[in-house]
Amino acid sequence: MAAQILVIDDDPVQRRILTGMIERLGYIAHVAENGRAGLDVLLRRGARIDVILLDLMMPEMDGHSVLAALAERNITIPAIVQTGQGGIETVVLAMQAGAFDFVVKPVSPERLAVAVGNALKQSGRPARGSAGRRSRGDVVRFEDVVSASEAMIRVLDLAKRAAQSSIPVVLEGESGVGKEMVARAIQSGSDRAGKPFITVNCGAIPANLVESILFGHEKGAFTGATEKHAGKFVEADGGTLFLDEIGDLPLAVQVKLLRAVQQGEVETVGARLPQKVDVRLISATNKDLITEVREGRFREDLYYRLNVFPIAIPALRRRKEDIPLLVRNFAEIFSSEQRLTKTRTLSHAAMALLTAYDWPGNIRELESAIYRAVVMAEHSELDVTDFPQLAVTLPDGHAHGVVPHLSSEPLRTEPATGSHSSQAGMLHAGPAQAGRSLSPAERRAMRSVEPATDSAIPSVDAGGNVRKLAEVEEELIRFALKFYRGQMSQVARKLGIGRSTLYRKLKDYGIDPDDPFSEAA
Repeated sequence: MAAQILVIDDDPVQRRILTGMIERLGYIAHVAENGRAGLDVLLRRGARIDVILLDLMMPEMDGHSVLAALAERNITIPAIVQTGQGGIETVVLAMQAGAFDFVVKPVSPERLAVAVGNALKQSGRPARGSAGRRSRGDVVRFEDVVSASEAMIRVLDLAKRAAQSSIPVVLEGESGVGKEMVARAIQSGSDRAGKPFITVNCGAIPANLVESILFGHEKGAFTGATEKHAGKFVEADGGTLFLDEIGDLPLAVQVKLLRAVQQGEVETVGARLPQKVDVRLISATNKDLITEVREGRFREDLYYRLNVFPIAIPALRRRKEDIPLLVRNFAEIFSSEQRLTKTRTLSHAAMALLTAYDWPGNIRELESAIYRAVVMAEHSELDVTDFPQLAVTLPDGHAHGVVPHLSSEPLRTEPATGSHSSQAGMLHAGPAQAGRSLSPAERRAMRSVEPATDSAIPSVDAGGNVRKLAEVEEELIRFALKFYRGQMSQVARKLGIGRSTLYRKLKDYGIDPDDPFSEAA
């Protein structure tokens, strides 16, 4: 029987869209218009629901409350939460509460297929499609690249198009984002599959040896050249040459590289005649090459020869949707390599910590962290304490029950003031919910994201007493109307209420939606 997916969302349009996607994937969709209705379906249908697709922002009973109710009732059905334009803080709280994965609205069919497929694998149900598994060998296919985010899906789409020809490709991105893996996938997806794939780290070669290593040398060409060396271009003949950190190439070598690209031939050091080669060139850099050109460190003519098909690979902190998928994939691989009887899993708190962390070393750093945890862990479930290098980012050194250090970057691009306001609210809420005072580090973090004072809504009156809830709510609605310029759908979504509820509150407070800038009487 096909797997059954429960969609809990207060937006009828979103319910129809998600239902259509789910049914096209070959699953059975059930819908609920809010959290309470969703719980009723779960309690009524019980084990017949395999995956929950849960909106976080809903009136009456939001997604966080649904997750809490599931935990209270010991319902272990994997829940995939949907988030809009908020920061990662909301996602981290949801994952700590037990969410299996998260998607960013509007979710694509490809991303939804990956999320549901992995959730079904967790619940023991067969999935119609499955996410790729990281290949540990030299051959990497596109389906081996573990990805879930829209950003990486676009990267892979571009890479597949590049694989259809021998066009020069430049992969841009920070160290550790997976540039070589994408390059290998391009090779495997091209007509050069099975041919040599030669890698050269241009930044790791001494300047006086770069020319010899790339283009080769004859015996006796220089002191120490006791034997003939073919060079990387000749080794890659018929296949692909991957030049990593090409921005570090000396200018003198760039001239010969330009000739190799233009003429399809290399000049071996000490040889009298050039040698013809057939090489597909893929370059990679963590530098801004156009800046290098302006500052005279990279030849402009070579830049335009190489930069025919640029592909920018985003940093891991900008595609946090990939983190849960990568974590589970690495845990499975390393558990198998260590010949463990049971694959390591992660606690909700550990997954929240890994998702919140910014990973300056990107996928390479994440891979190392999971490898160390799998090797060193004493239990089958990895917890926060198995990541000591990250646990120190927790406020006041707590290891459990506290929201980890939170990234200041939103999941999607927003106006700076809006995203900062949202983050400040989350930072204020976290310690208060934990029932403790703020640490100096948290105070500094809060100050760095606090909104301008003219958007602050006081919580106490002139007499020092807590203000009535209705007064604060009215001011917040007025502020939201002004901030989002009267866009009612945006206002309702940001306030976490339905449009009908918003219109009712406008009527209760005597607010004219066509004149949101008027002050309260």
